[in-house]
Amino acid sequence: MYTLCEMASWAISGRKTSSVHWVLFLVFLFAHECRGFYLPGSYMHTYSTGEPILAKVNSLTSIETELPFSYYSLPYCKPVAGIKKSAENLGELLMGDQIDNSPYRFRMNVNETIYLCTTSPLNEHDVKLLKQRTRDLYQVNMILDNLPAMRFAKQNGVNIQWTGFPVGYTPPQSNDDYIINHLKFRVLVHEYEGSGVEIIGTGEEGLNVISDSDKKKASGFEIVGFEVYPCSVKFNPEVMSKHKMYDNLTSVSCPTEIEKSQIIREQERVSFTYEVEFVKSNIKWPSRWDAYLKMEGARVHWFSILNSLMVIFFLAGIVFVIFLRTVRRDLTRYEELDKEAQAQMNEELSGWKLVVGDVFREPDCSKLLCVMIGDGVQITGMAVVTIVFAALGFMSPASRGMLLTGMIILYLFLGIFAGYVGVRLWRTIKGTSEGWRSVSWLVACFFPGTVFVILTALNFILWGSKSTGAIPISLYFILLSLWFCISVPLTLLGGFLGTQSEPIQYPVRTNQIPREIPARKYPSWLLVLGAGTLPFGTLFIELFFILSSIWLGRFYYVFGFLLVVLLLLVVVCAEVSVVLTYMHLCVEDWRWWWKAFFASGSVALYVFLYSINYLVFDLQSLSGPVSAILYLGYSLIMAIAIMLSTGTIGFLISFYFVHYLFSSVKID
Repeated sequence: MYTLCEMASWAISGRKTSSVHWVLFLVFLFAHECRGFYLPGSYMHTYSTGEPILAKVNSLTSIETELPFSYYSLPYCKPVAGIKKSAENLGELLMGDQIDNSPYRFRMNVNETIYLCTTSPLNEHDVKLLKQRTRDLYQVNMILDNLPAMRFAKQNGVNIQWTGFPVGYTPPQSNDDYIINHLKFRVLVHEYEGSGVEIIGTGEEGLNVISDSDKKKASGFEIVGFEVYPCSVKFNPEVMSKHKMYDNLTSVSCPTEIEKSQIIREQERVSFTYEVEFVKSNIKWPSRWDAYLKMEGARVHWFSILNSLMVIFFLAGIVFVIFLRTVRRDLTRYEELDKEAQAQMNEELSGWKLVVGDVFREPDCSKLLCVMIGDGVQITGMAVVTIVFAALGFMSPASRGMLLTGMIILYLFLGIFAGYVGVRLWRTIKGTSEGWRSVSWLVACFFPGTVFVILTALNFILWGSKSTGAIPISLYFILLSLWFCISVPLTLLGGFLGTQSEPIQYPVRTNQIPREIPARKYPSWLLVLGAGTLPFGTLFIELFFILSSIWLGRFYYVFGFLLVVLLLLVVVCAEVSVVLTYMHLCVEDWRWWWKAFFASGSVALYVFLYSINYLVFDLQSLSGPVSAILYLGYSLIMAIAIMLSTGTIGFLISFYFVHYLFSSVKID
């Protein structure tokens, strides 16, 4: 982060600074303080000693069910002032996050052990719910100063870090379940001294300003780590219930004997306590997320990606070089002949030159093709812009839901390009603007409508399970309003602009009678399906990490890798589609439109099959048909979006190639 003071000093030191620049910088220097800007979600907050810090709780989550539930659906202690929900963005709501206030309250640099509450005797419903959440490995997700609670565990001698802590645990070879009712918090703090810089940032509470002109306000402690060590302790409810909330207790030690742990059964009264320890750390505030973003097996990740990139580039390069040499030889040989020889050659030779009168014949279901191409442009634009911004660091992990929110907003505003491309392709195929309104409406409704139907079906399942992952009715209306008020008008505007632009002129005329396509030994769709394996080869390694971040609760923040993979995927999709189109034209098959689309779009089939493979072999803990249906539903949405995006890339490049190829041939 660079301050305006620093930028001013750089400009002043330049020898060729113009007088206008001098004036501008003098205006800035008149201000007695300089300002630095932080990215959204990365606002720094300093606390003075003894200042209260309030922890928040997010939805309970599990890698076994993928059904989030509210924290207060279980008999936990509630805040004195009542439960208050935090303001959530669109992405958080769609992801099922429900962030509430909690009774956990800390004081900066004050180590203490605190009593919270003792529940009333557990009834049958409470016991059943606690046991079910414990057996399903549900995690409690706490947040302090926008940092998730981190827990360390040992499995097979290896240290593993998790976010959150379990609701309870079941000892091996036991039918009894025990609740986690005592938490040891370890808060890492870094002492910060003011530097005379005014900091403006946007945190989760909105726009905040810290004036550092007064050094007392600037100095303080930053929270750079939040660790939790959970355990189960059986307290005497009669003794504990005499305490009031936030009374100080003597230090509580976690028992090693199972008999001293709090069992979950009817008529049991559970007491909740916690202790907090503040530890000074050398970790600086900008680096506090490093512990969360540290990926296991990073070396394997690097080498796997680089190896995949090298192999795909090598194969694609060989295919493309051979292909260019073949086409160039054909064109050179064809153009060196005189007109009589060309006519004789047309009669004698077979191949792509014989379909010159049919290559631009209108394909089957041309309106559907235009609609899918328009939606593909919209999805591709959304993906590219989002990943570029994320790779540049604008998508902070502290801003929960920001990535999904940004994608939705981008998709809405890119409707103008979808309408333009869809209608212009329609005009090119039909030669007239008639019917452009229906094409624009279908472009606006096709993909969102498909997603809406799938999400509605999944939402009924979530509603039936009383999960916080269910989309509220109010959010449905918000999404529909955004779609109808932003995306639809922009798509119609793009369609109108498409009618005003000139259609792409074909370089050759189309014959009235279609040419007969020679019989083939094998169906062409086998080649189309096989073509999708090459783009999938560039994608599947990164797909594993993305699926792990979604379904196993891991952070995904290697967007630089993802950007490289995306660019490589675009190149490979284009090459595969062009090669397959040329192969079909060489065997006198002029029906290349849909084949060019599905040559690269067929990668979506392999993505969906890989998702099923991931479900069977990597999500073995996923339990119940409801969880499997949710997983497959979301995977289907992802596969459809990938099909439209990659298919559009392949088709547009193939269309340009065919247009260039036949415009290079001299035709009478």
